[in-house]
Amino acid sequence: MPTYISLVNLSEQGVKEAKNAPERLQNFEAALTEAGGKLLGFYLVMGQYDYIVVTQAPDDQTAAHIILKTLAHGSLHIQTMRAFPREEFEAIAQGLSF
Repeated sequence: MPTYISLVNLSEQGVKEAKNAPERLQNFEAALTEAGGKLLGFYLVMGQYDYIVVTQAPDDQTAAHIILKTLAHGSLHIQTMRAFPREEFEAIAQGLSF
């Protein structure tokens, strides 16, 4: 199942509603699980981003759907990247020919 890493910033609305963040995370995880995905990790971080979220989803379309549903709440700005684990990286790299 593909893995995704999301770099998340709270919007102004998200900062005002920060006390509700644990409940929103539970709702996000439930929606992700219902869509066939999995929450692998969630981190509150210091620096440029507020959270880092690591998920798996059955495919890119499902991941995009969940992200768009999450963005619709207006409390977050999300940058998501498809992450290739070591095994996939090695397979990709072995297939290179120059």
